[in-house]
Order: sequence, then structure tokens, then C-alpha cells
Amino acid sequence: MPDSQPQPHSSGSSGSGSSGDDAPDSTALLLCGARLTDGRTVDVRLGSGRIEAVGTAGSLTAHAARVDLGGYLLLPAAAEPHAHSDTALSADAEGPVSYDLPDVQRRATEAALLQLGHGATALRSHVRIGDVQGLTPMEAVLQARRSLRGLVDLTAVAVPRLLTGVAGADGLAMLRDAVKMGASVVGGCPDLDPDPTGYVEAVLEVAAEHGCPVDLHTDGSDPARLGRLAAMAGGLRPGVTIGPCGGLGRLPSDVAARTADQLAAAGVTVVCLPQGGCGSVDRRGAVAPVRLLRAAGVRVAAGSGAMRDVSNPVGRGDPLEAAYLLASRCGLRPEDAYGAVSGAARSAMGLPEVRVEAGFPAELLAVRGDHLSGALSLAYSRIVVHRGRVVARTSAVREYCDSAAAVALDLPRQGRAKKAGPGRPKGDEPS
Repeated sequence: MPDSQPQPHSSGSSGSGSSGDDAPDSTALLLCGARLTDGRTVDVRLGSGRIEAVGTAGSLTAHAARVDLGGYLLLPAAAEPHAHSDTALSADAEGPVSYDLPDVQRRATEAALLQLGHGATALRSHVRIGDVQGLTPMEAVLQARRSLRGLVDLTAVAVPRLLTGVAGADGLAMLRDAVKMGASVVGGCPDLDPDPTGYVEAVLEVAAEHGCPVDLHTDGSDPARLGRLAAMAGGLRPGVTIGPCGGLGRLPSDVAARTADQLAAAGVTVVCLPQGGCGSVDRRGAVAPVRLLRAAGVRVAAGSGAMRDVSNPVGRGDPLEAAYLLASRCGLRPEDAYGAVSGAARSAMGLPEVRVEAGFPAELLAVRGDHLSGALSLAYSRIVVHRGRVVARTSAVREYCDSAAAVALDLPRQGRAKKAGPGRPKGDEPS
């Protein structure tokens, strides 16, 4: 029997008597033999962008395409709450980095697809506006968003440099223009403005005008400044996010704890960057005090930050790597570490919750492995589902030469035909 029953739809639901009940659903997909984190092996039926039913392996039938997930762990998909699409993949550029619209759009699109392949089906990108580039990077990222529709959800954060004083007047006008263009989040870096408090006030004012969430860069090394931010942000809807807050971890523990309590009381989310810094707040090696923040009740998500730009020339943009670092460096349980790049990240971005249960959005990631801890350390093969369809696959094959050790351990090696599973060519052993 299914563990969770199909959810009724507005049209064509079971028992409606419609003549189309037995017709194949072109959006339907059956994921077969997937392992869940609680140890169950299940089939999962998807339709119309949602999970319709979850049942024990072999219990579900459907007029649908089938994907064999034997040997895979099925998880809610990851989300990327802190990307920099306008500067991504620019570290190896010869000469000055181009901010012409086609070049930024190409980089933003390629970076989004790379992160989608890693398992992130939703991305929030911080885009700098102003200076000599004006609004061109924002226009380019918004064009990339339109071209990626149906593959990955990309939202843009407008990041002006200055917002106070005479110099900030242009930045404030450009911030409002960026929101009118389609930026759905208001952001920036108050640490770089001569008047950080005035900067935050300006951002909150624009956000309130347009009903936008706020996402600010800050190192978090000034507890008084963070306290003022929390006081101003308290109760703002649809919410305030800050990050990466690496400086908070350099404060005395009692000061950091009081600051964490203020952030928790104000409902402020912190996005940390375990893989490195980013262009606006470049403090590589410093990570927010994740366990202290969580103990205070602060929602903590994790992002990737810079992706192969001058701030981090080797940034990978892999949410599973971020989760691995939270587990290995910050001491989180694998479940909590993965939650920071999935559930907490989606919540920080204002996205609906995802569970592998009937009725939830079909935003899923299948990784080769039996347990979450192993998946975080060796998750090379991945299958990504967005809005109920497979949108990316990554397959890794590991083989060993014909040695005595390989023979004794029955390890896969070149030229050796192995029993092929469904949908798998002989001789390949994904890892």
C-alpha cells in the first residue's frame, strides 16, 4: 500500500468520472526503487509538478515514464541562496572582465546550469548595479532568468554600492529602477557605505515600498551594527537575510551569543558561505558560528558565494560541498548540514517546503549512495528533478586496473563486463 495517498487535482482527479482519467499524463513520472534517508525503499509518482504518491517499491503504477533510482538516495532538491551570477566564471578572463550584456548573460546562464547539475533547482543571485556598469549586469541576469525558465528558478538581488549622502542619490534611484526591471530582492553591502545605518534604512524603505524581501552582505564583525540592523528589521515582511557573517565568529563568545539572540528575536536569517567569501565581503577562511546561531534559534542556511571569480578562483557552486563543509568543519549532523542547503535555503528564499511526501513540490535530488553521510562525501552521480521532470543528470564511472587487489575485492575495472541494471550500460559502475 502507498505510504501517502495521491492528492486530488482540480481536473482529472480520481473518482471524478472524467473520461480522461485513464489517459496518459504527459507530465507524469515514476521514480522507482529510490532509498529515503529513513532507510525505506520507495516508488515516487510525480505529476503536474508535484509529488502525487509515495509507496513501497513496486506498489505504484502509472501511465508514466519511469526512472530507475536503484542505488540512489532521494532527497529534497538543494537551493542556492547566495550566488554571484554576474561575476561567475570570470577568473580566467584575459584582461579586464567584460560586463557587456551578452558576456554577463552567458556567464550567468552557464553558472546557473552548473549549479543545477549539482542539484540546486532555485538560485538567488546578488547582482551589482551602479558604477560604470549601471544596470547592464541586472538586465543580463534577468535575460538569463528568462532563458532558463523551466530548468531552474533564478531570482536577482539588486546590490548598489552607495546609498547615502550625495554620492548615494544615484545609487538609490538605480536601486528603485532595478526593482522595476524585475529584481525581486533588495540588497547591498552596508559595510562599504560611509553610513552603514543609513544604508540599511534606505534598503528597508525601498523594500517596504515594493513589498520585497531584503538580503544584505555583512561581515558581521560589529555587534552594535548588527544589533541596530536587527532592531530595524524586526517584523519586516517578507523577511530579512544577512550573510556571510564570518566576522561574528571572531567576536568573544558572549558577545556573539547576545548578537545571535537579537537576530533570532528579529527573525533575521543568516546565510553562511562555507566554501569561501564573495566579492562584497571577502574574508576567506572565516565562517559564521553556525552552531551558536542555531542554538539561539536563528535560521541558518548555506550558500556558495563566489564561483570562479577573482574572490574565489576555484569556487564550485556545489551545495553538497557546502553541506559537507558544515558537517566536517562546523560539526553539524549530516541531516542538519544538508538541511542548511535545502530546507533552510528554500525558506530563506521564500520558497515552499519540500518533503518526499505526497502533495509537496516535485523538487528532488537523487544522489548515488545509501546514506546521507556517504552522499555528502562522495556524491558524484546525481539526477535532478525540477517541477516534476528530470532536468539534469551527472554520471561518474570509477574503474580500477586489473590488479590482484581489485580482483580480490571484486572492484569494477576496464574491460570487465558487469551485470547491467535497468538503464545502465554494461561495464559502467556509477559512483
